[in-house]
Amino acid sequence: MLKINRDHMLEITRRMTPSRTAMTRIAGCYMDHQGFVDGTFNINFLKLSVLEKNRNLAIAKAIPFAETNKKLKRYSFAEEQSVSIRQLLLGLKACALKNDALLDTFYELAAEKYHTLNSYSIFFFHSTYDIPIKGTDKSDLWDSEEVYEYLICTFCPLTGDYEPGEPEFGFIFPAFCERTEDPDFIDIFEKNPQNLHQDMYRLLGVKI
Repeated sequence: MLKINRDHMLEITRRMTPSRTAMTRIAGCYMDHQGFVDGTFNINFLKLSVLEKNRNLAIAKAIPFAETNKKLKRYSFAEEQSVSIRQLLLGLKACALKNDALLDTFYELAAEKYHTLNSYSIFFFHSTYDIPIKGTDKSDLWDSEEVYEYLICTFCPLTGDYEPGEPEFGFIFPAFCERTEDPDFIDIFEKNPQNLHQDMYRLLGVKI
């Protein structure tokens, strides 16, 4: 199994507060228990209230903040299986979630593969991270030569009317490998690692 560096994940989560976040957009849908879309949204993150920012950052943060290499694991793509889904995810990243047609395509594909008895939500977050250069003592020099642009996706059960609970499945794409963006890898979160959402892994085209 490919190892995730915990410190690298913490670099991202430390910036996930209302005052420091670089989240640009949040989009998502609500699914009924049969997998039919019951509503969608697509919002500029900066237009949310402080309360809404906190609530949604907590959902997004649960993925990179999860226990690394146990609940959050790194996978490589199986080239022959992942071409179309990677193109879709790269397209969503490139447009910063502003293309509803691409989002709808993902929701439809996921609804066929995500199996649950409950209504649930799919949330996408788009963010960037100016990667600071590290000094020889590993301290941040605050100069940045590279921007890490990424998506966080979460699948959460609904606990009330359009109220998402804790994520049960999700991913970060592209992976943050050796403090740089690497679209050959994806970090996948499982709340219960003993009960994998195997059809979702097949959809994402990764090697389990």
